[in-house]
Amino acid sequence: MRFDARHPLPDAFRGAIIALGNFDGFHLGHQAVAGAAVEWARAEGRPAIIATFDPHPVRHFQPDTAPFRLTTLDQREELFLAAGADAMLIFHFDHDLANTTAAEFVCDLLVGRLGAAGVVTGDDFTFGKGRGGNVGVLTELGRELGLRTRQVGPVLVGGEVVSSSRIREALEEGDCVTAGRLMTRPYAIRGIVQHGDKVGRTIGFPTANLVIRNYLRPRYGIYAVTGRLADGTRLKGAANMGVRPTFNPPKELLEPHFFDFSGDLYGQEIEVAFHYFLRGEWKFDSLDAMMVQIGKDCEEARRLLEGV
Repeated sequence: MRFDARHPLPDAFRGAIIALGNFDGFHLGHQAVAGAAVEWARAEGRPAIIATFDPHPVRHFQPDTAPFRLTTLDQREELFLAAGADAMLIFHFDHDLANTTAAEFVCDLLVGRLGAAGVVTGDDFTFGKGRGGNVGVLTELGRELGLRTRQVGPVLVGGEVVSSSRIREALEEGDCVTAGRLMTRPYAIRGIVQHGDKVGRTIGFPTANLVIRNYLRPRYGIYAVTGRLADGTRLKGAANMGVRPTFNPPKELLEPHFFDFSGDLYGQEIEVAFHYFLRGEWKFDSLDAMMVQIGKDCEEARRLLEGV
């Protein structure tokens, strides 16, 4: 269940405890904030809501920024509900929200429109026009309005703070193992399978072609992946993520080949999870040379995915 923060919450959800943040990637740090909100809500018999901002504020202020999202709204909703939330709340980041002062955000939105009883944030949370609000401002304003607040400190792994930026850097280096450890699950891209040039089928390695859209681009190359179909079926495979330099013109795609699968996936939404990086993209001199290497890639992917 999802709600739009531009509208009042239904009566049954007023008086909720809200975990407030962007939560893109929903990593260990985000999970700590969400977990604190759910625990607080359960202790008081209140609804637990996890909020997010969409589009990301960076996209509003810097519209030409390269794609960087780690999760879609649908993925976040599933993750929030699995974490114990009763609903997801979406703050649509537009001109109006960007120009809402910190005081207006707390008084008019959190208390007035949403009727929140409590808010949980990370201790580095900022909000309001020009980032005029922080946890200190939130606490002070909340005290005046009867809105209780709690903050959760950073989560450290390997001596470093877990952050979405750290995860993006890992993925851009092809280190999907580290990214998966910080998120507690593999990075996954979801999309509709489209018709392609069907070269993979002719060489014995049919692929499902996905356009990457607003997701962060992990390092181009070959990965050991798993796929989840709309009906819940889980498959193992190897995928090319990149522009396919052997073919002209270059075209950016995510192309998973699923082992021992022969069904028709066209038009279906599937999710591809990145488990291991195998190698970078190569330009081959011939289809025969490419077929030999793909066979080796698939053999390696099968080996790596044995325990997955």
